[in-house]
Amino acid sequence: MNLKPTFTDRLRIIFKGILDPIGAFLNRLGLTPNAITLLGLAGTSIGAYFLSQGNMTTGAFVLLASVLVDAFDGTMARLRGEPSDFGGFVDSVSDRYAELITFAGLLYFFLSQNDTTGAMVTFAAAAGSVLVSYVKARAEGLGFTAKVGILTRVERYLVLIPLLVFNQPFIAVLVIAVLGNITALQRILHVRVQGHVRMQKARDEKKKEYLH
Repeated sequence: MNLKPTFTDRLRIIFKGILDPIGAFLNRLGLTPNAITLLGLAGTSIGAYFLSQGNMTTGAFVLLASVLVDAFDGTMARLRGEPSDFGGFVDSVSDRYAELITFAGLLYFFLSQNDTTGAMVTFAAAAGSVLVSYVKARAEGLGFTAKVGILTRVERYLVLIPLLVFNQPFIAVLVIAVLGNITALQRILHVRVQGHVRMQKARDEKKKEYLH
């Protein structure tokens, strides 16, 4: 089992002293974790609109604000003492929607510029991003772990937002397209190793049963 903390896990620990007070304040305002999740998704949609119109810097800052808002839902649920599977499900699904909406804005921009290459690379970036998350979810559903790889969700935003601020959308999607799909492959290979170990254990157990 992979117990090594991810980059995202380390960030949560580092910024816990900031997230907890703000999360507690949002709870006192009467907001719910799911409301914060949906607020972050709405902000992402606004940011994607700016991207689609070619306003990369503005869109990037709106995306940054949305990502920061979305960081509080899990903290709020923990502080309430009521983290739920459904809340985690809503958060995970909204994260996928947020990424796809962002790439949709960039795809629209490239198509409006008749930039076929940019559009295809954006599609590849979106596919890689979704596959990174899907492989992990599917692996965990089968009892494996897959929290490995060089470009998870947080890292994707760390690539995307700064490059958009400097008006470099093509470089942003190109890096995510390449490294995102490499990450998906890393996770597939990681699960493959675990699968072989599981099969070997099953064969060994059958041999023991046969010998007894």
